[in-house]
Amino acid sequence: MAPKSRKPAPTTPSQTLVIDNGAYTLKAGLVPKGATDLTYDNCTVIPNCIARSARDKRTYVASELAECKDFGELAFRRPVEKGFIVNWEAEKAIWEHEFMSEADGGIGSVGEGLRCDPKSTSLLLTEKPNCPKELQKNCDEIVFEQFEFASYYRCIGGALNAYHPSSSSPPGTSLPQECLLLIDASYSDTTILPLYNGRVIHPATRRLTPGGKLLTNYLKELSSLRHYNMLEETHLLNEIKEAVSFVAPSGQDFSRDLDRTWKGRLGDKQSLDPSIVLDYVLPDYDASLHGHARPHNPLASRLKHTLQQGPREDVLPLGNERFAVPEILFHPSDIGIQEEGLPAAIMQSLAVLPEALKVGMLANVLVVGGTSLIPG
Repeated sequence: MAPKSRKPAPTTPSQTLVIDNGAYTLKAGLVPKGATDLTYDNCTVIPNCIARSARDKRTYVASELAECKDFGELAFRRPVEKGFIVNWEAEKAIWEHEFMSEADGGIGSVGEGLRCDPKSTSLLLTEKPNCPKELQKNCDEIVFEQFEFASYYRCIGGALNAYHPSSSSPPGTSLPQECLLLIDASYSDTTILPLYNGRVIHPATRRLTPGGKLLTNYLKELSSLRHYNMLEETHLLNEIKEAVSFVAPSGQDFSRDLDRTWKGRLGDKQSLDPSIVLDYVLPDYDASLHGHARPHNPLASRLKHTLQQGPREDVLPLGNERFAVPEILFHPSDIGIQEEGLPAAIMQSLAVLPEALKVGMLANVLVVGGTSLIPG
């Protein structure tokens, strides 16, 4: 009897595609097998969205957004909500465009650096903690049945921060930090993750609703009520938030800054503090694609209604909006969200931990996420 034929053993994947699938951007990199000298320059940041322009009637997929010349009234479709992938139709289109398609590498393309054959590539994909099982199941099916990756590891993205080398880590070690209190101020929300030896202590995990998206929407509402109708200008208001927002150091500083930006009552006008109040010159998407901040001109609102020679500028005055918007992270109840602020949520998380871990957590606090870049 002839021996039974054996199926050839599967080949070991030659590379690993690492995707941090954030709600606002994808952070991705392609790691060759055995590579040890990779840096942040090997990572590519890609908008995780599909945008539709109401003006030029064009659809931009992910990195194609760099080709857009007019961000006015741009409608965004984001596949991630509250940190979880809920729209795989859109996410699949983004992945195919950035990682699998044979695009010719236009202005907005990431080029061939991340192109790969899934059948010979491993995938490392991050997710938020406490992801519903149904969403995890959908993700697994897409990865294996639609893309057919050779192998696949799904993990909590925040936990990978424990493996980042610190000043206290022995040189050349690959072990995670023993205790780490991670505060992830992301686009969708703010998450508090206590990590022990690289593993999340789930009972102590806390999630707060305020994140970068909520702060941008709040700034849109304030600007629309006080100045222009900016409700359709999500991209522009997000740029303004990132450019001029700051966090007041304390509650006393917050109250003092409010007084410094108050114009006073009718008949009792007060001068505004020029160190806080400024003017943001809005882009016209003709001569300029991006706005810029400049010192406040109290006469700008009057000049707007007069006939002027040369091009006209649209100016958005910003006072207490600069620090009142980020304050929502610490006092969500200011806008009706019945939650504890960030300091109280951190103490609630620590209260669940054993006493032996609390000191180690407080001695090693790491703040990450796009919202954490706000000064202060």
